[in-house]
Amino acid sequence: MVWFKKRIIIKETNLLLKVDNKRYFKKAAEIILKNRLDLERYILKNPYFLTSYFPVDVEDDAPEIVKLMATSGKIANVGPMASVAGAIAEILVKNLNAKNVIAENGGDICLRSKKDVIVGLYAGNSKITGEVGFKLKKEKIKDIYGVCTSSATVGHSVSFGEADAVTVFAKSSAIADAAATAICNASRGGDEEEIINNALEKADEIEKIDGVFVVFKDKLGFKGRIPELVKTNKKITLGEIFDIY
Repeated sequence: MVWFKKRIIIKETNLLLKVDNKRYFKKAAEIILKNRLDLERYILKNPYFLTSYFPVDVEDDAPEIVKLMATSGKIANVGPMASVAGAIAEILVKNLNAKNVIAENGGDICLRSKKDVIVGLYAGNSKITGEVGFKLKKEKIKDIYGVCTSSATVGHSVSFGEADAVTVFAKSSAIADAAATAICNASRGGDEEEIINNALEKADEIEKIDGVFVVFKDKLGFKGRIPELVKTNKKITLGEIFDIY
């Protein structure tokens, strides 16, 4: 199977799309634009949705992306904007009819594939960056699946923790995104072991996630069901997907 790749940039959204047919590129841009406009219009009327660090209730007739973000924020006990990248990626994958589609939005990934996929782990200056990846089996990702990473040391997002990377796996990339933020925020402590343990304890509080993988400097921790770790030895950048087969 041949994959086709295109980067779609609309305002703050910088999304790398891989699909099995080029005809989906135009539709993808339309879906992203529509949902961004829906979100922007909602925020104009409800500015607290943008600034809150806590879950927010929304109306039953709110736009699809707003309801998805609000639900994800409640599950992880964070503000709805913590899930925005994962939510955009998830809505895109949901609304494309492609059998094989991968949307990576600022390091947050939503995908559906009939083939196994390896996703690279980026953990800033940690020695593990570029050394390992997660092998997602086709049986697991035949329906929508999310792999999202939050970091206290990489990127522009607000974080109250210390972990170099917190990667969460879930059947929803919006939930995975919000959960990664919450778990990363909890990665605090007096030493490396405490930082990782506090993050993993936070993961226990969050429903609807399959597993979590935490990196702090050169120490690792994980909980739940995570994909097989594979050695990669590849130089990667934040959020890069570097092998599909």
